Amino acid sequence: MKKMFREIIRLLRPRQWIKNLAIFAAIIFSGQLLDAITIEKAISGFFIFCSLSSAIYIINDIFDVEKDRLHPFKRFRPLASKTIPMELGVILAVILSLGSISASYFINPSFFVITIVFFLMHFSYSAFLKHIELVDILTLAGGYILRVFAGEVLTGFHISAWLLLTTISLSLFLAIGKRRSELTLLSHNSKTNIETTRKTLSHYSEKLLDVYLSIFATSTFMAYAQFTFLENPKGASFAADLIPGDIFGNYLQRKWLMITIIPVVYGIMRYLQRIYEKHEGESPERVLFSDRPLLTSVVIWAFLVVLIIYFIT
Repeated sequence: MKKMFREIIRLLRPRQWIKNLAIFAAIIFSGQLLDAITIEKAISGFFIFCSLSSAIYIINDIFDVEKDRLHPFKRFRPLASKTIPMELGVILAVILSLGSISASYFINPSFFVITIVFFLMHFSYSAFLKHIELVDILTLAGGYILRVFAGEVLTGFHISAWLLLTTISLSLFLAIGKRRSELTLLSHNSKTNIETTRKTLSHYSEKLLDVYLSIFATSTFMAYAQFTFLENPKGASFAADLIPGDIFGNYLQRKWLMITIIPVVYGIMRYLQRIYEKHEGESPERVLFSDRPLLTSVVIWAFLVVLIIYFIT
């Protein structure tokens, strides 16, 4: 019984739920994180998306079960290794999908629509979109972006255009990094046929994906830098007493969020290092939790953002 419970937890992939924290972006950057009603709505949406995400992962495993058995690592997944019966997987996917979508209906109509779009997009990805080059990457990135929009319609607060561009760039960066790591992993395994395991990977070259990574690593940095420069024009009330305006031209008094660029740049560089030196990136959340420097940079970034938005400005 304990073994079956552990396998079900593995099937649900709770570690992937970290992606759903994107739902909180709108209220964090709009300064509403301490509002009880708003945070309650966001938390409800977070758990609904966690449940729906698990259903989608199960559905994806069902579609890929035969190919996963040919993969050097995915063959150990519960359905591929047959530690969980296919019938149980189908039942769990149906219950989680219907339960999540039904729950979203009672929150608000817009969130309900986004939930359905999120589900249909990922179902289509599992069924056929993952077999179309470039479309597979765009679909993966779309999942991250929809989470941010879900947070907006849940709470009624919105992120700035530059932060939205940052989200889009970062989503594409992570999706391309995932494909780059998958291609490297399968290329270095002589027993694995890339086209048989994942057909779209045979249409990518490492050089092409390297160019894509470079483009969206740069655009992520540039968009976030623009966001920090244009956001928070008033700055800290105590800064004028501590830092004379004529020393730095008032920049440090007005643009405190620009400090958060430092951990963002480090995080991008560290993530690229993990992709190229350790051939990781196939699972972004695994990289995050297994790499202490990267995790530390994310924690520092989050701490600085909250400190600046809620206590300094």
